[in-house]
Amino acid sequence: MGFLDREHSIAPPGFNRWFIPPAALAVHLCIGQAYATSVYKTSLVEHFDASLTQIGIIFSIAIVMLGLSAAVMGTWVDKNGPRKAMFTSALFWTSGFVIGAIGIFTNQLWLVYVGYGFIGGIGLGIGYISPVSTLIKWFPDRPGLATGMAIMGFGGGALIASPVSTALLTAYDPNSGTEGWVASGDAVGKLFLTFAVIYLAYMMFGAFTIKVPADGWKPDGFDPSKVKKNALVSTENVSAANAIKTRQFWLLWTVLFCNVTAGIGILEQAAPMIQDFFRQSDGSSLVTAVAAGGFVGLLSIGNMAGRFVWSSTSDIIGRKRIYMVYLGVGALLYVCLALFGYNTTILYVVFAFVIISFYGGGFATIPAYLRDLFGTYQVGAIHGRLLTAWSAAGIAGPLIVNGFLDARGTPGELVAQDYQPALLTMVGLLVIGFIANLLVSPVASKYWEAKKSDTSAPTAAPRTAAKDR
Repeated sequence: MGFLDREHSIAPPGFNRWFIPPAALAVHLCIGQAYATSVYKTSLVEHFDASLTQIGIIFSIAIVMLGLSAAVMGTWVDKNGPRKAMFTSALFWTSGFVIGAIGIFTNQLWLVYVGYGFIGGIGLGIGYISPVSTLIKWFPDRPGLATGMAIMGFGGGALIASPVSTALLTAYDPNSGTEGWVASGDAVGKLFLTFAVIYLAYMMFGAFTIKVPADGWKPDGFDPSKVKKNALVSTENVSAANAIKTRQFWLLWTVLFCNVTAGIGILEQAAPMIQDFFRQSDGSSLVTAVAAGGFVGLLSIGNMAGRFVWSSTSDIIGRKRIYMVYLGVGALLYVCLALFGYNTTILYVVFAFVIISFYGGGFATIPAYLRDLFGTYQVGAIHGRLLTAWSAAGIAGPLIVNGFLDARGTPGELVAQDYQPALLTMVGLLVIGFIANLLVSPVASKYWEAKKSDTSAPTAAPRTAAKDR
């Protein structure tokens, strides 16, 4: 398998760096399907005769494994390069679908936990971090833009997967079109197998087209010494081992945990949530199942757009200020959603759309925030370790929402007021994250590496920091 090694993916002289984002998107658009699980969540509840919490555990396991595999494999990804990482991710992610399908066909929920959750989650983690540090190296002049391009595909994955899932479930289930139709377990199993084949092909395309820049490469006209910086942008490097010893790492861990937990609260329950918010007194909803699936796709647009637009904006106003927007304005919007979101569908959709754009922006901006504080030396490995916050949020978010909902009533009979305790809990988390972000400061010099390099031991560099914006 030597053809997967880093040395076989080094870009030749004159290579156009704009060929790299499509390779990254090929992987992230596939693994972003994780955000479309709410489309068939009710189907799995009925198929396995399980509670919302029991089915929500599938998603939670996948996110836990995403964070853990990213943390464990981060240094391996940095060392071996994105091609080998993307190839490995594709094998794990698609195998998870196949094993999950077997679990659905045989009515064994634990196999879905193992397949989509555990094995697929490993593929999620490796695939998520594989292109990030590479794109940061290709775009040192615009790190926020780079990480936005790397990660926006993950947010947009559900934009494709949600309507495709709805269409395939309709095609695979002979009972589709009947009043109150919910897709059968057999249809969901066939959907999983279809995704396994399609995603394997696209992810392999990304793996074999990705390239890394040669040592010492920089964009034409780019002079690092002339880049405007602020006090939080360091010219030094910190290793992954030292980064986790710093206060700044754990403050950012808290920031990411709070932002992600709040976002997952909507995403993981997106399709049934909008139907419940507009449920009428007779038990029917003003929002159909098809429209709810379209809403999931719309949220994916917000998720994807936020990852690109907000992270690019952070190149202009700074990472700390953009997180003040994500967390502060986000908290206010959650209050509005909880108290006024049920008045009209337009109001609900606008609140949810902006909230999810902040959620996506937080994911895309965090690698650039890490690069500012810790340098480029092992930013991929540091990013992987920080994603354990996503693992924790993947447990906390669904448990908070599903726990409140299970206590309030039966799925299909819930109304907007049943969601208020969960949504207001998310407001408290966002306030905690806002405070943590305010406490972030430059990393102490005792954690700096003696030398600086992107691919090996760092070389000496001046220890300077310019004025804050």
